[in-house]
Amino acid sequence: MFESLSSSLQRVFKKLRGYGKLSEGNIKDAMREVRIALLEADVHYQVVKQFTTRVRERCLGREVLESITPGQQVIKHVHEELVHLLGGAHSGPDLSGRPALVMLLGLHGSGKTTTAAKLAAMWKKQERNVLLVAADIRRPAAVEQLSTLAAQVGTDIVVPAPNETVPELGTRALALARESAADITIVDTGGRFQIDNELVAELQALQAALHARNVVLVADAATGQEAVNVAEAFHNALGLTGLILTKLDGDARGGAALSMHTVTHCPILYVGVGEKPADLEAFHPERMASRILGMGDIVGLVEKAQESVDLEQMATLEKRLRAQTFDLQDFLGQLRQMKRMLPFESLREMLPTGMAMPGAGAAGMPTGDEMRGFAKRAEAIICSMTRKERRYPRLLNASRRRRIAAGSGTKVSEVNELVRRFGQARKMMKRFGRLQKGLLKSNR
Repeated sequence: MFESLSSSLQRVFKKLRGYGKLSEGNIKDAMREVRIALLEADVHYQVVKQFTTRVRERCLGREVLESITPGQQVIKHVHEELVHLLGGAHSGPDLSGRPALVMLLGLHGSGKTTTAAKLAAMWKKQERNVLLVAADIRRPAAVEQLSTLAAQVGTDIVVPAPNETVPELGTRALALARESAADITIVDTGGRFQIDNELVAELQALQAALHARNVVLVADAATGQEAVNVAEAFHNALGLTGLILTKLDGDARGGAALSMHTVTHCPILYVGVGEKPADLEAFHPERMASRILGMGDIVGLVEKAQESVDLEQMATLEKRLRAQTFDLQDFLGQLRQMKRMLPFESLREMLPTGMAMPGAGAAGMPTGDEMRGFAKRAEAIICSMTRKERRYPRLLNASRRRRIAAGSGTKVSEVNELVRRFGQARKMMKRFGRLQKGLLKSNR
């Protein structure tokens, strides 16, 4: 999502690192470029003005101007201000009390109904009893859509009765939630293509009946500054407690994510990164700021791995890494595992810029298409090897490589590239295995 913004900022930082000493003029020029990059990313102009002013003031201090690494100090201040811009610390919804009520608001097309099902799937995975309420009674097929999604994730659902008003549905659903000892009740409310008085009155009446502690706006990140205007309008009318941004896996420029907290003072709780029930991530401002600046999100990557990796298999792999016996068969298994874990585009965002990884060319970080292409070729090449060759890559002399290339439909140069990347990946996997083992111990 932030690819264009990230590239622009990294160009600014590269220039700053080239200076042995920074002047007020250097900083002023850099902040001008940062301002342009943020505006091009569709960040609200008032937010951009406040952000660049704060960063410039911090960068003009002695800590930066007299530092032996002034460029790094500027990046540090930009990172800290980005974290502040995105909300500071990670926040979650208030799930105290039973049932904990979560009202989801949003316009048509924001992904509100799909998000309701994603939340239900996430909390059900945490062994919570979840109840869905289909309170969008005007959009054609909205109730049927949520009913289908509820069946897919295995949660109960309350649907409107004939001639039942939205507040009446809410009251009935709340009673049913208490009877069924539901831990969390998610209410998918009605939407419009634009906010109008009728919608606001309906939502206010529903909130009066429910007294929900969580009033959460689901906003489409691709709508840019318009999403900020929608958030502000909903917040003024109903008092939002949190935000969920959807479609961050698309070509959104990211302005909404960087503007909405400042405008509403509400935390971003989750972000949607795909259409599947599992494609909902908790929002961590510090991790997102690191992604934007090309620092990656290794902790997030490890957490994703923990969700999809067999722990016994990981323990075996960790032993093989320590014993220096990680071979091409293991490498193939890791490539297949990465494909199951999350889309290559998301994986790319979570790795620091410049980190050696499968598929990377001379320019550094590969694109999602390049990673997919490499994984496909690597699988064909390794599957064309004998078991002994996979176990002992040092056996791969010139004649063996020619035979493997012919058998896999690839070039000898691509076989050579795979062997080279395998050596780099072996080093990376060793570090990754140590980090994951440490996190597994801390979570026990």
